[in-house]
Amino acid sequence: MWWLLAAAWCLLLPGPIYGYKQGSITNPEANMNISQLISYWGYPYEKYDVVTEDGYILGTYRIPHGKGCSRRTDSGYDVWLGNSRGNTWSRKHVRLSPESPQYWAFSLDEMAKYDLPATINLILEKSGQKELFYVGHSQGTTIAFIAFSTNPELAKKIKLFFALAPVVTVKYTRSPMKKLTTLSRKAVKVLFGNKMFSTHSLLEHFIATKVCNQKIFQAVCSKVMFSLSGFDRPNLNMSRLDVYMAQNHGGTSVQNMLHWAQAVNSGQLQAFDWGSPDQNMMHFHQLTPPVYNITKMRVPTAIWSGGQDVVADAKDTENLLPKVTNLIYYKEIPHYNHLDFYLGQDAPWEVYQDLIRMMEEYLQN
Repeated sequence: MWWLLAAAWCLLLPGPIYGYKQGSITNPEANMNISQLISYWGYPYEKYDVVTEDGYILGTYRIPHGKGCSRRTDSGYDVWLGNSRGNTWSRKHVRLSPESPQYWAFSLDEMAKYDLPATINLILEKSGQKELFYVGHSQGTTIAFIAFSTNPELAKKIKLFFALAPVVTVKYTRSPMKKLTTLSRKAVKVLFGNKMFSTHSLLEHFIATKVCNQKIFQAVCSKVMFSLSGFDRPNLNMSRLDVYMAQNHGGTSVQNMLHWAQAVNSGQLQAFDWGSPDQNMMHFHQLTPPVYNITKMRVPTAIWSGGQDVVADAKDTENLLPKVTNLIYYKEIPHYNHLDFYLGQDAPWEVYQDLIRMMEEYLQN
């Protein structure tokens, strides 16, 4: 689809002469990094580098208070934005180079075991708090379910866990990425190598900022997003499409995608299968990768799911709910796709107002 968009744009290069330039405006945020995005909207920010136990350096961003002053403005919360290893904002290591396969030998297991604890501990240290509220979306919920069910000491540091579009099992996922699961590991590595998967290329950025900002291509560009997440066109602000497309791909490891494919094929949330009993024995002291038992998680949890979500399918969510031991709230939003939880125009009413209400109630008790 990207190549079709590129070809179409090239064919229309003379377009401005005949009026194609009309409605072609690139939002400045499409070309900004995280710090610039925060500042652009008038918020203060602080940046920290979190060093994990195994040497990965994670970019972590803080919005300590509302606009303009330190007094209680907006909703008044101290907001921290974490990043997992290998994405655009966390691609450093104390000794390994991102050019080496060793750097990319990670998946959900390491994000849950190392990244999340290191980030949470830094936040608590810098803020002086003993507990925090955790809001996760998609993979952010996956690593949280793993971490909070296997690390009881970490779980004690979480007041409430807000899970948006939770991904635990993906047996019923309808994402086009499911096609990867039909390939052998060898075939995947031939196609994508053994390092980074889905990097945000210059071509993709060019298309996002020079093609998808034009009204005549907005319908096609939005279909690219919807094909991966589920359809909900009326809820998408089309004038911001270039920003969403430009900022969408953070990158991860091929190994992480193999882990995702494993979850689709097994129908379980379990540790990464290293490919042989000997390798598994070395990593887990057993012949097969252990299954993560999320019923052991005791953190109070609120869940939102989408009826049009092709990634976190409704059947997988239905299977998840009985396993959440301390489920305090659940809401299905029939028209929501996988991205509506943060891109949907009605997210402040469908999601955020209840989320903030629950935080306020918890703090008052």
